[in-house]
Amino acid sequence: MRQLITTPGQVGEILRGRRTARRIAQQELAAKLGISQSRLSTLEADPAGLTLDRLLLLAKLLGLEVVVQDKSDAPSRKAEW
Repeated sequence: MRQLITTPGQVGEILRGRRTARRIAQQELAAKLGISQSRLSTLEADPAGLTLDRLLLLAKLLGLEVVVQDKSDAPSRKAEW
């Protein structure tokens, strides 16, 4: 999966989707992050409060990686899921 992210809400959708696809309960993932289940639920719904450290750890736990690259000058393509 490769996804261009342009809004915080997209981050939450991706993280929630990956968590559910891997059949990981919020409670289980929250415990690995050292936060409450309700806090994880809030972060999935409104990820604007995610710190970079927590985002990177979430990505790692979900088998994802965060990549920063130069913005392409080519016309934007439809994101791949």
